[in-house]
Amino acid sequence: MAEVRQRRGKGPVKTAVVEDLGTASESEVREEQKKAKSKSKSRPKRKGASELIDDDESYSPWLDILRVLSFLVVASCGLSYLVSGGESFTWNLRAPPKYLQVDWWKAQLKGPIYLTPTELSQYDGTDESKPIYLAINGSIYDVSSNRRTYGPGGSYRFFAGADAARSYVSGCFAEDRTPDLRGLEDMFLPLDDPSIDSLYPAAELAALKKKELEEAQEKVHEALLHWVRFFENSPKYPKIGYVKREKNWLDKEPRKKLCDTAAKGRKPRKAPGEEES
Repeated sequence: MAEVRQRRGKGPVKTAVVEDLGTASESEVREEQKKAKSKSKSRPKRKGASELIDDDESYSPWLDILRVLSFLVVASCGLSYLVSGGESFTWNLRAPPKYLQVDWWKAQLKGPIYLTPTELSQYDGTDESKPIYLAINGSIYDVSSNRRTYGPGGSYRFFAGADAARSYVSGCFAEDRTPDLRGLEDMFLPLDDPSIDSLYPAAELAALKKKELEEAQEKVHEALLHWVRFFENSPKYPKIGYVKREKNWLDKEPRKKLCDTAAKGRKPRKAPGEEES
């Protein structure tokens, strides 16, 4: 057999073959030399310092930048699609959420404003240089984005520049431009009729009227709550502040009568046994 030993040096790997006399032939020694040379050639050649520098200089960051920009574009389109509920891939929303509106963020950073009823009345749209405000249940909303509806001549102009909570329930826009809800439950109460009321025992009639009053008050509450939620959740009308009133202001206000439109909707109380049918 022949023993092959490799010697390391600066040049190519040199192979020394030592013959084991009497056991290795010349052809076997040559074969071992060929194997050693093929192994040395198959080893990867290490790059020198100059070659590494050349690789660094040839690197361009534009491909990575293009990849990042492409990812951002795709992510933006996907996010727009999700936020808009499938309406747009390019953030072109008809009614964007409040958190996507510049005016909403300005209002949040500025903080809520406080206006007296007299100050609020100056924002009814007659002065085009001022925004249009309306209030409901003490909260002020900016409805300037719909000036055609809430401005002068608009169908809802009576709501502008005032807290007209009562009119949202009664439907009397011009007459009920006030937040005073006292007596408004009457529009949901049945009319008293002596001929019908006499059919009830006194205790039963009293219990019935109490129940009717509670149900009427609940209907007023639900009717007003519907509009409060409408403005709170509307992306078009940002909430900007609150109405500032004097303490116990309601005690100084005269009690309003039920407007004609609301009064016409009342029905007489049913006779015993008819209310369940």
